[in-house]
Amino acid sequence: MIAVTGRAPSLPPAYRLVALERVGSTNDEARRLAAAGAADGTLVWAREQTGGRGRLGRAWESPPGNLYCSLVLRPEIPLARAPELGFVAALGVGGMVGAFAPPLNEIRYKWPNDVLLNDGKVSGILLESGPAPDGSLDFLVLGVGVNVQSHPRETSFPATSLRAEGAETVEVEAVLESFARHLLTWVDRWLDEGFAPVRKAWLARAWRLNETLDVTLGDGGVSGRFSGLADDGALILAAPDGGIRVISAGDVRAARAGQGKD
Repeated sequence: MIAVTGRAPSLPPAYRLVALERVGSTNDEARRLAAAGAADGTLVWAREQTGGRGRLGRAWESPPGNLYCSLVLRPEIPLARAPELGFVAALGVGGMVGAFAPPLNEIRYKWPNDVLLNDGKVSGILLESGPAPDGSLDFLVLGVGVNVQSHPRETSFPATSLRAEGAETVEVEAVLESFARHLLTWVDRWLDEGFAPVRKAWLARAWRLNETLDVTLGDGGVSGRFSGLADDGALILAAPDGGIRVISAGDVRAARAGQGKD
């Protein structure tokens, strides 16, 4: 690890910033700090990652110029509610993207944890939980990557960056400051009102809602019309035979050519 040089972001008092120039993975460092007792609100930020990763252990390209941060949270909730914070984080990212992207750019949320800008992935979110002995949540590490100045070219799903979509002069420090404010607003609302308002706001910008999706699962795949979110954030698919499938984990894609909308 190397301590950050240059301007450090100015964040609300709820955060405790750990600013690094370079680190293997902000999530790994945040997990280490959390296991050692780091307080709620500890935020690990690095200008560059040498071993960044996304869901399912996938490599996350992490050159300087983009946002890489991981937040330690310690809400007093059952472990089963931890995935709700992925949707909270998406709304925080969406608010930040809306603040920097030029007018008429389209922001969408792709289940379970991506934020899209003009149909390109601009952000990914990675949740890693630490359970307590009694089965409750000891801590949650909320990892967020945002493509600010650059984005990868060879990806299974198209990617983009704030710069590519017209926000050419934005600095990563300002992106982190904006994200931190928007995230705090949504975390506070989630704590006060529960998941329902988060679910409603996320669905208002859901990618491909009411369209047919292909979902890759660990044991194969399934297709159906994306009809909403369950109360815990699981994906609800309406199958062609009239059945309902509720999916807690998987990768989604638009339906194969020829399937179209239901």
